[in-house]
Amino acid sequence: MFDQKKAIKWLYRIVFGILLLLFFYLMLKLYPFYHSVLVSLLHISTPFIIASIVAFLLHPLVEKIHAYHIPRWLAITLIYLLFITSLGYIAYHIFPAFVLQLKDLQKNLPEFIHTYRTTIYQFYESTSFLPEAFHDRMDMFFNQLEEFITGYVTSLLKKATKIMDLFIIIAVIPVLVFYMLKDYKLIKTATVKLIPARYREDSKVLGPAINKTIGAYIRGQLLVCLFVGLTTYIIFLIIDMNYPIILASLMGITNIIPYFGPIIGAVPAVILAFTMSMKQVIYVILGVIVVQLIEGNLLSPYIVGKSVHLHPIIIIFALLVGGEVAGIIGMIVAIPFVTVLKVIVKHMKEFRSTD
Repeated sequence: MFDQKKAIKWLYRIVFGILLLLFFYLMLKLYPFYHSVLVSLLHISTPFIIASIVAFLLHPLVEKIHAYHIPRWLAITLIYLLFITSLGYIAYHIFPAFVLQLKDLQKNLPEFIHTYRTTIYQFYESTSFLPEAFHDRMDMFFNQLEEFITGYVTSLLKKATKIMDLFIIIAVIPVLVFYMLKDYKLIKTATVKLIPARYREDSKVLGPAINKTIGAYIRGQLLVCLFVGLTTYIIFLIIDMNYPIILASLMGITNIIPYFGPIIGAVPAVILAFTMSMKQVIYVILGVIVVQLIEGNLLSPYIVGKSVHLHPIIIIFALLVGGEVAGIIGMIVAIPFVTVLKVIVKHMKEFRSTD
């Protein structure tokens, strides 16, 4: 029997889908016109976004201290003092060594490039018996690699010129975090009021579930990245690798991207080891493999895996899509976004089953 109400409902869905596709198509075509506006909005909202993430991560700690009948402002102040002390220790003991290694790397960069080119030339000579097409492919690969490295370094130097903007953001974030933590309940109440009345009851269940999942994921990832950075630093010291602080920091930071992060972080270390000796290249590769085996088989499954519960195929697909849409930032945001989406879909099914 023909169900008219069901047919009308599907017709509305189809029309809505078509309008949505047309909207995205129009936004894509008009992108050059509102690009500058988006960049300005992103620039303004960056400190608020970072402050929100920091406040989100610190909130459970504030609540635990506040549970001992300590005022919230005092709990936040104690956390700030601990953070400033830790930052002071890092600034006094680690930062000077980091800057020194960075200056030394900049000074010796021409020599490294010369060594790199000499090694490539020797490699060409040793493979002269191979077909010319193979060498053409090798030329194309190394040219693309050099262009990528040059472009990346140039991009970093351009961003470094905006150092004053960075200082402003760093100065504003602690103030924003303080007020976000202090007025957490007030902000939460105001946010709930923005949600339509018919969805508020569902949001009371969905909100804590998202907070728990995302909070566990982010805290877990930060712990894993810290482990990878420290362990890589120790291994690079043992094998007498140049610039261990810089390379280990890069390994730790890029590890926040599952699967692809360790490869991205290892490339600079392998290239630098390539300018030293083939023996050093083998040591670096073995060191990276050891760290990733420990991280992938022991830490991530217990610290991060329990909060995500996503199949590796879904994770890789999300990373590829995120990388295509927004580059490195997209790859970092991809997994939290999919995790939130999964929690929403799961709870929507539960809400429907209870109706």
